Amino acid sequence: MNYRRVVVTGIGLITPLGHTIDEFWKNLESGFSSADNITRFDAEKFKTQFACEVKNFNPKDYLDRKELRKSDLFSQYAMVSADNAIKDSGLDLEKIDKERAGVIWASGIGGITALQEEISNFAKGDGTPRFSPFFIPKMIIDLAAGNISIKYGFHGVNFATVSACASSSNAIGSAYEYIRYGRVDVMVAGGSEASISPIAVGGFNSMKAMSVRNDDPKTASRPFDRDRDGFVIGEGGVGFILEEYEHAKKRGATIYAEIAGSGYSADGYHITAPHPEGLGASLVMKNVLKDAEINPEKIDYINVHGTATPRGDISETIAIKDVFADNAYKLNISSTKSMHGHLLGAAGAIEGLVCILAMRNNIVPPTINQFNRDPEIDSKLNLTKNDAQQREINYALSNTFGFGGHNVSLLYKKLEAK
Repeated sequence: MNYRRVVVTGIGLITPLGHTIDEFWKNLESGFSSADNITRFDAEKFKTQFACEVKNFNPKDYLDRKELRKSDLFSQYAMVSADNAIKDSGLDLEKIDKERAGVIWASGIGGITALQEEISNFAKGDGTPRFSPFFIPKMIIDLAAGNISIKYGFHGVNFATVSACASSSNAIGSAYEYIRYGRVDVMVAGGSEASISPIAVGGFNSMKAMSVRNDDPKTASRPFDRDRDGFVIGEGGVGFILEEYEHAKKRGATIYAEIAGSGYSADGYHITAPHPEGLGASLVMKNVLKDAEINPEKIDYINVHGTATPRGDISETIAIKDVFADNAYKLNISSTKSMHGHLLGAAGAIEGLVCILAMRNNIVPPTINQFNRDPEIDSKLNLTKNDAQQREINYALSNTFGFGGHNVSLLYKKLEAK
């Protein structure tokens, strides 16, 4: 079967490292940590008091009063980053077939702030239910995709994906496949998350999943380091315009990258812990290479899931060695969560963006905060320690893994890849 080619023609972002491609890349390349004390709420009594928050974002600059009233922050990030991606793509919305244009948008948790506010208000009352009519639409995850399609009149496929921290990779992978198989021509795909809230931070703290290095937030996210103690929560949104190659070429679109393959697997092991031997992680990388019909030695760079949890980093590097054998020592590996934090359901989208920009610039962004490598991690692996490294990147792999054992790998390819 001859599949259609799928390319990325538009990018929009609202992230802790910046709101534009240039700002994001500058901070990423220089190894800037966006972690700082939480300002969203008073975190003094919480075990973790810091996060990678989005700075200088005022939704009133982008959305009208009606849109603001009906949407949680995660949905606002979605609408703004999708809007910026559409503008960046140069699509003329009057000329495209909107029945062949769709939206798949992800979030891991959705409107958790709206949920907290409504429950808190109810608990303070006399038991009489007084809920906002917008409470449910603000909370449910699929409304981000719904809001985008309503705004632009896209009538093609429309839904949300939820697979914890693999959610937005599922969204991008599904959108890629809808175009690849000829069902649509244009897709808005990505993810957003806004979970820096008391109940989310408290919940992750109770799982002992987050770093508690309150004395030094900037160095708290330490993937592969011996002294890592968990992830740093982040927030934001990243959206892509995916387009069928000939469709994009015909209108003279700028093409950032091609998506060469998608892979999926399940650990089938534990609700939160990764398989200790990396079986699910290994399988998902084998599956994406098989889907793309690419040999392992072609891969130049892997943006790993790399959350800085004690077992997760080890199992992922074991899986990389299983899949790539001796070639594992020739490629670059980095976890950029060390800078932008863990965006949960938006992690796959922001890290897909990193892969695309790394290829465009032929620079591998670093894993910062590596002070003492974990002796259980192979010392010969190039973890792109602390400083960016130059190399030609034609193929970049993005790994994302979620609680429940959901694994997704997406393969990004330079358009003129050798």
